[in-house]
Amino acid sequence: MTVSTSPEPNKPHRLPLVAIVIGALFFLGLLGLMLYGVSRSDRPDRDTLPSALIGKPAPSFSLPVLHDPSVQVSDTQLRGAPYLLNVWGSWCPACRDEHPILTRFAETKRVRVVGYNWKDARVDALRWLEQLGNPYMVVLADEEGRTALDWGIVAAPETFLVDGSGIVRWKYSGAITQDVLDQQLIPALEKVEAEAGGKHASDMGAAR
Repeated sequence: MTVSTSPEPNKPHRLPLVAIVIGALFFLGLLGLMLYGVSRSDRPDRDTLPSALIGKPAPSFSLPVLHDPSVQVSDTQLRGAPYLLNVWGSWCPACRDEHPILTRFAETKRVRVVGYNWKDARVDALRWLEQLGNPYMVVLADEEGRTALDWGIVAAPETFLVDGSGIVRWKYSGAITQDVLDQQLIPALEKVEAEAGGKHASDMGAAR
């Protein structure tokens, strides 16, 4: 009598040990980078790498004015003189920390200070400015954050110095302190001013 035997079920395919180890190391590496980024997100020196925009034209934009959304302001309208673009939100604790320093600097009228209200409800942003004061020449609103992608904005506050030709000359990620103002922003602005003065003198000479 012949006894029939059924075929053995297929054994589940197992990944090689090497592949498992590599996958685990890759995951741990990503986790470490994420934790490092979070740990530095509120530090004033978190911008350890230069912005890819430095020395390049500022991204084109046309954004509504916070106080009057029917009015749009574009990057071309801001050209002709340097301006400081300060990214902030009412939800941002570090923005509140830098606000007094930024306000005192704006009062010197050394350069136009443009506010960039990012991912914020209009009513909250207006209330924040009413409570703390408005140091900005104009405040642009990017409630959905789409234009911010072109600028590479990943957190608030961030600040960009754009010269009169629309070229990004300086960037800082984090709350501006007095030291940052004195040691980084002012020297960058002086360089922009000196170059603009030299260009103006050159143009005057050519016109004679």
